Amino acid sequence: MPSCTEPRAVAEPRPVVKPRRVVILAFPQAQILDVTGPSEVFCLAERAERCGQSRGYAVELVAPRAGDLQSSGALRLVADHAMQGCRGPIDTLLVAGGLGVRDAIRDGDLIGWLQSAAQRSRRVASVCTGAFLLARAGLLEGRRATTHWSACERLAQAYPSVQVQPDSIFVRDGDVYTSAGITAGIDLALALVEEDLGSQVALRIARMLVLFMRRPGGQAQFSNALTAQSAQTGDLRELQAWIADHLDDDLSVAALAERAFMSPRNFARVFATQTGQTPGRYVEAQRIERARSLLQSDGHTIEGVAQVCGFGTVETLRRSFSRRLGVSPSDYRQRFREQR
Repeated sequence: MPSCTEPRAVAEPRPVVKPRRVVILAFPQAQILDVTGPSEVFCLAERAERCGQSRGYAVELVAPRAGDLQSSGALRLVADHAMQGCRGPIDTLLVAGGLGVRDAIRDGDLIGWLQSAAQRSRRVASVCTGAFLLARAGLLEGRRATTHWSACERLAQAYPSVQVQPDSIFVRDGDVYTSAGITAGIDLALALVEEDLGSQVALRIARMLVLFMRRPGGQAQFSNALTAQSAQTGDLRELQAWIADHLDDDLSVAALAERAFMSPRNFARVFATQTGQTPGRYVEAQRIERARSLLQSDGHTIEGVAQVCGFGTVETLRRSFSRRLGVSPSDYRQRFREQR
């Protein structure tokens, strides 16, 4: 038995570890959810880590000027300090998007600060149209990236060196991360927490927020699937209109070519040149778009949708949905059904 005179073991104090520093850049008319969504994820991380082994995060909001900041919604944000006062190393630099991007992208001081801050950040990320600010600062040069589905084409046109991924919820390319529109910033923040603290912590946060930890499918399920342009000639434009009204007909290349009074080979070449899609992909996109509309109401069974839209079988419909939208028809209906 140990003697009462023997010295007791004294537990060594735990070393103080600084939390990871997250700096969120906002500006007038920034989308408020681009700021508050990721911020909430980072702030919940320490609460979710029950073992006390996590460093957690310290979130700062910076803007061109300190103080009140009108968001794109009814609420106002309060910047902790002006961006020029934000010095020192940064773990995660996150750039918001929103209507204010149109003015922010012309703010030379903001873009210059972003370039400088990125150099002292472990990783850089954007939410929604914040990707335009990263691109303007040269941080997406030659990288894969995404943004809100409605702005993907505009980003690709404005910055040809950026490899835009229009269907991704978020994209990582090295130490640069970009996310799709608005709530996708939460998906991105969860992925960053998972990367730092592990999947169990990220899963606890997702459960607190009543969210998918990994959202099924991509942006296509939320956007308009029809990206083909109208044909240049009147005959093919008329054919496109006819296709939309006859989705359950034979719409093979041979059948469409006969209707256009062209050989199948020439028709396929001309159609692709004028619309940017092969006839087969164009028809499938039309059928999926019609199926999406029908699945959002209770007027048709899934079997009926497959027939009306020209898929023939539920299995063919399911394969097309999974390939194009990343979800099954039944999952899509459950997520987007109109509430009666």
